[in-house]
Amino acid sequence: MSKPGKGNGTKERPWVLKTPPGTSEFEAYKDESSSPATLVVQVGKTQLKYDLRCINDLSTMLKKHGGWMPLGSADEQKPAAEGTVEAWGRSSKNPVGGWYGLKKGLRGRFAMYVPPVMEELGLAEVEHLPKNNRMKAK
Repeated sequence: MSKPGKGNGTKERPWVLKTPPGTSEFEAYKDESSSPATLVVQVGKTQLKYDLRCINDLSTMLKKHGGWMPLGSADEQKPAAEGTVEAWGRSSKNPVGGWYGLKKGLRGRFAMYVPPVMEELGLAEVEHLPKNNRMKAK
């Protein structure tokens, strides 16, 4: 992996980010040539993909929400706590009407990997505590 802080969000130069608790490093980049446009997250050998519109949609929702919102990250197989970013990323009430995650079996962890991308883009503020992190719109 590249050094943290390097990259511009392309496949050739991905962002090198850390999860909100700071325990794991991952790479992320935009693939606007795919259909739908995708946010690709590489965690070791595991690749997760999210609909790229999640960035703007989450930013809009956080602005309407106002204040801090718990992340509540959870694997796809586990339920997401109500009122969390993770629950919103799966909800039939969000703008895509369900999961932003695109790879069945790997659709969860939305609230672990999307918030650091939004922080990198200057769209959100994210807490970096050992657990129970929150985020809010900037």
